[in-house]
Amino acid sequence: MTPKEIERYLHQHIPLSRDMAVSVLALERDAVVLRAPLKPNKNHRDTVFGGSAAALAILASWSLLHTRLRAQGIESRLVIQRHTMEYERPIVGAFTASATLSEPEKWDAFTRMLTRKGKARVTAGAVLEHEEVIVGRFRGEFVALAPDGY
Repeated sequence: MTPKEIERYLHQHIPLSRDMAVSVLALERDAVVLRAPLKPNKNHRDTVFGGSAAALAILASWSLLHTRLRAQGIESRLVIQRHTMEYERPIVGAFTASATLSEPEKWDAFTRMLTRKGKARVTAGAVLEHEEVIVGRFRGEFVALAPDGY
């Protein structure tokens, strides 16, 4: 998938991403970077709403996992099970979420479990930045289910 293809996919299938004006800056095998502007994501203090920050981190992490699975030809239903979010400072403008696997050495075991058992868990993380300053950190556990498992 290209960055534009995953951006269209997100906007079509996860309408919140369109409402947040999410764009895909980078889509690589080991990292995905999404961006969102302040205006549709601001709170009453003219900073980014915490829910928007968490949503961008979840979307980036989900996109990383989704595109990796598709690249391997593995169809699945991918959902978040739990996450933690740390907000380190207010976000006063456009911001990015850069997602990576939390434990890349476990990817092969994850895909083997998914293809054998029809269900597997994997953890991804994201760093939120504004003007190249880290403003938040995310860690999320996702569950992938085989197509016939949902």
